[in-house]
This record gives sequence, structure tokens and C-alpha cells, in this order.
Amino acid sequence: MARRYDELAKEHIAFIKQQKLFFVGTAANDGTINVSPKGWDSLRVLSSNRIAWLNITGSGNETAAHLAQNERMTMMFCAFDGNPKILRLY
Repeated sequence: MARRYDELAKEHIAFIKQQKLFFVGTAANDGTINVSPKGWDSLRVLSSNRIAWLNITGSGNETAAHLAQNERMTMMFCAFDGNPKILRLY
């Protein structure tokens, strides 16, 4: 069952730091959806409720175009090793 947290706990931050790959999902105002794999050491956890992510452009860079329209984004981190785990940041 899904749980909602008001801020990142220490175990969430540790899980995020272990991930080499994460996904960013955005949607344009017209409903066009984009989900992109991200990585390359481009994310930092600054505090329990603040992260910084460097958007390295790729093919088309739809992520930046969508964020310029409406600033809505979801980040998803998932475990590829060990027990199944998914953490989403909104």
C-alpha cells in the first residue's frame, strides 16, 4: 500500500543516493506526456524537503519544455537490487 510523507526521511535520502538511474515524468498543457530516464550524478538532496536536479538536455528536451509551461514534475526512484521499492517525489 502506498504511503505519503510530508518530507524525506533519512532512509529515503539514503535510498535516493544509492540510485544510479531515476525517471522524470512531465506533461504539457495539451496532455502530451514525457517520461525520461535520468542519472549522470545530476541530483542532490539539499534537505528533507528540497532537492536540486541538473536537467541535462537530450533528444528534444521535452522535460524542459513541459516545465516551462506548468512546472509539474514527478521523479521516480526504483530499486533494481534487493527488495522491490519505489519512491516518488512530487
